[in-house]
Amino acid sequence: MSHTPSAEIALQAVDLTAGYRSQDPVLRAVAAAVPRGGFTAVIGPNGCGKSTLLRAFTRLLAPASGGVLLDGRDISALRTAALARRMSMLPQQSPVPDGIRVAELVRRGRYPHQTLFAQWSADDEAAVARAMELTRVSGLADRLVDTLSGGQRQRVWIALALAQDTELLLLDEPTTFLDIAHQYETLRLLQSLQAQGRTVVAVLHDLDHAARFATHVVAMRDGRTVASGTPAEILTEERVREVFGLDCRILTDPDTGTPVVLPR
Repeated sequence: MSHTPSAEIALQAVDLTAGYRSQDPVLRAVAAAVPRGGFTAVIGPNGCGKSTLLRAFTRLLAPASGGVLLDGRDISALRTAALARRMSMLPQQSPVPDGIRVAELVRRGRYPHQTLFAQWSADDEAAVARAMELTRVSGLADRLVDTLSGGQRQRVWIALALAQDTELLLLDEPTTFLDIAHQYETLRLLQSLQAQGRTVVAVLHDLDHAARFATHVVAMRDGRTVASGTPAEILTEERVREVFGLDCRILTDPDTGTPVVLPR
């Protein structure tokens, strides 16, 4: 599949249909574009295909038809290591290897940068240290991951994704298990990474989080893309009703000017 690349689009689903064995397709002819250097929030009701879209974006799930383009090139043409150096993915749940310590797990984010001729380097060590500092897990470096709280463990997984040091960072519900203070801390971290030039894509359930932190929103329902645009364009009373079946009022945050969804 070929496509004319756009300098403004980093990642794109083109007529993408995908699903799992012995099931009907979860995604049906999805068209979705991720602006380069933006913070894209993927929203929609449970079971609409948000996580499946992220899995297809990162080639964890092969399409039945259509495809995914990275800089206008079909990702199926890229070698696994090359793709891992371009994008990192934090899934909803990840199994923790038995007996692994925090620093050791975060170091695994550097595996795509290792080759037979380029082993562990000072750059790798610096990337790991920076990722652990940003996520505030440096003090947990010697702790066993399976002894951590849910919130601590989530921050360690985010550190692993950051250590991979990719231009695209995809996260499936990154605020899961976090209390409200750590939710905002995590979203501010993602916002700062986007401000530094990274492209961030995150599945978010909280519409106010999407409104406040995202620069671009993709709204999904029933395996299809309903609409995409700025938070102000997407988070309207009519669109929230269409996507979620929820009657609401849209207010304006007096501090940020972003939409606030108030269910009726």
